[in-house]
Amino acid sequence: MRFIITGHRGQLGCALLRAIAARPGSEVVAAVDLPEVDIADPEAVDALIHSTSSPPDVVVNAAAFTHVDRCESERDTAYRANATGPKILAQACAQMGCQLVHVSTDYVFPGDASKPYREEDETGPTSVYGATKLAGEQFVRAVSPGFLIVRTSWVFGEGRNFIGAILAQGRARREGSASGPLTVVDDQRGRPTYAEDLAEALLSLLDCGAGGLYHVANSGIASWWDLARECLDITGYSDLTIDRIKTRDLQVAAPRPLWSVLDCSKAEESGVRLRDWREAVHAYLQSEFAPEIARGETT
Repeated sequence: MRFIITGHRGQLGCALLRAIAARPGSEVVAAVDLPEVDIADPEAVDALIHSTSSPPDVVVNAAAFTHVDRCESERDTAYRANATGPKILAQACAQMGCQLVHVSTDYVFPGDASKPYREEDETGPTSVYGATKLAGEQFVRAVSPGFLIVRTSWVFGEGRNFIGAILAQGRARREGSASGPLTVVDDQRGRPTYAEDLAEALLSLLDCGAGGLYHVANSGIASWWDLARECLDITGYSDLTIDRIKTRDLQVAAPRPLWSVLDCSKAEESGVRLRDWREAVHAYLQSEFAPEIARGETT
């Protein structure tokens, strides 16, 4: 199976490169990101797909404008990356006869539910980021209902992420360059998802011939406070205090969904079930691409 990966420098993109390289008979024939290829540019996408000696079997779109707060003030940029780009990719894939895998987000939901969101549940994004990602989904489905769309949540992996930021704050307090307790929101609930697990899940769904819309995330439910506490506890910072705060206390531009737990039973029925998020966090912090602060300290 021959793959093109867009957004290959992101957390999921990096994981996909490793996962595909480890699969006999599969190869990445092109991996691109900004600035070399803008997926919202039809000519650039056409050139990308025709740049290989033979057509790809699969294009995985891991590219997105994911800075949720900047999306509020940079709406055109967000729409171009999150809506127009997937539309252009879908049209190009349909013309070439290759499969598109498009990655979306829990932010397409309003966040006011009390049970995990299923694929068929009504959407209702409250942020520009969520609205543009939903538009991208709709464009892809309009081009081909058979293309695979996977919603996920709270991704962490190689690169900058919440876990790295928390550990940096922990080290700053240990070294004395910062003081006082950490503060992390405890009223948002979701499923933290390890990029390596997500990448393997996408490939497994392809193996099953899956198409349409799926939810994929690691098992278990956490708050951001839970995730921060777990990371500090297993890296030698269990003595550091984390104060619980509310989302309303944050000074941020974009609304955050308080409930963004995804129901992943549809993927599980296809044999794709991800491990508990705590196990995934342990694996990440023991990996070669974990934040430098965690290396050698994880217990």
